[in-house]
Amino acid sequence: MRLFSGAVAVVGAVSVLAIINFYIARNLYRWLSLIFPGVNLVAFICIYVLLTAALIIGFIPLPSFIRNVAGLVSAYWMGIFIYLLIFLLASDIVVLVGRLVRVIPNPPPPDVMFFKGMAAVVLTIAFVCYGLFNANQIRFAYYELALEKGTPSDGLRLVLISDLHLGSMNAERNLAQIVESVNILEPDAVFIAGDIFNDAIGTLADPGRVMELFRSFDAVYGVYASVGNHDGGSKFGAIAEFLDQSGVKLLNDECVTVDGRFVIAGRVDRSPIGGLDGVSRGEIADFLPSPPGDIPVIVMDHNPARIGEYGGEVDLIVAGHTHKGQMFPMNLITNAMYTVQYGHYQKDAGSPHVIVTSGVGTWGPPLRVGSNNEIVCIEVRSVKYGD
Repeated sequence: MRLFSGAVAVVGAVSVLAIINFYIARNLYRWLSLIFPGVNLVAFICIYVLLTAALIIGFIPLPSFIRNVAGLVSAYWMGIFIYLLIFLLASDIVVLVGRLVRVIPNPPPPDVMFFKGMAAVVLTIAFVCYGLFNANQIRFAYYELALEKGTPSDGLRLVLISDLHLGSMNAERNLAQIVESVNILEPDAVFIAGDIFNDAIGTLADPGRVMELFRSFDAVYGVYASVGNHDGGSKFGAIAEFLDQSGVKLLNDECVTVDGRFVIAGRVDRSPIGGLDGVSRGEIADFLPSPPGDIPVIVMDHNPARIGEYGGEVDLIVAGHTHKGQMFPMNLITNAMYTVQYGHYQKDAGSPHVIVTSGVGTWGPPLRVGSNNEIVCIEVRSVKYGD
């Protein structure tokens, strides 16, 4: 029964995608025909099918060159596809309303159809170009937290990054700028909250350079990391070893007390792609210090979906994963899915603070619309010794 349900779901998803692609292709061809009456239908179909096929070629065991080219094409096409669909639907709705109120004749004349298509294409180009530009900018987000716990030398500057997705488009190129920007903040500690890699170290163009850059993080108490859903798979052991050799302390459902000033714990991701070589998520009570003492307890948990499982034993949770939707209107979906998809949140005075970052890299389309690549700076002070 489960196999049958899965097959029905796959057929349903493929059918929906086929209908959407037919809708986009049909509208584009009609618009192009108004500009170039002699446009060749067969050539148009072949080009469109190749663009669409690029989305799945990367999963087929073909020569790496073909898969790399397909990955490049599919990354851009995915972003174009999303905005073409949105703006074509919006333009069709405008024309439909115009026909209903009799502002636009029925059927719509060619000039109306031309400007309808033109509006959708121009808006798509504008959004995609802005998204490409914005995805290559790194911004800073700042938070100040006053915690009940602390010591007389309680001031801590913590820097949070997540979702580097190293191995994906532009990620390695931007890593040097990320490290430099983090070091400018002069952090006491750096936290990398998951999705460090884009599924495997084997996707890195220059592993040695990545390792060198990781080692160049300049933090008083070092660099700590937790795994994300893209850090799993059969080669998880290689990922863990790579981070260790890079000077990054990976915490898998374990914690360390740092210089008697704070406790940092890293959680195993709740749904790693391909598993974690037998490593599984446990209960936080099994590895947090008990009693926790009078210093802040900070938890890195890549996916903020389960912040409800933490109580007063934790002071701060840092997470990523959501990308803040990465591309509008996906942020509307992530906002509905999570209690907090981005920013600072605290349920009540007895609950931990939660900070969710939009991440410092991109996944899939190398676009950012309605969200930013960011580095988070968290100033932590104690109310016991503060103002």
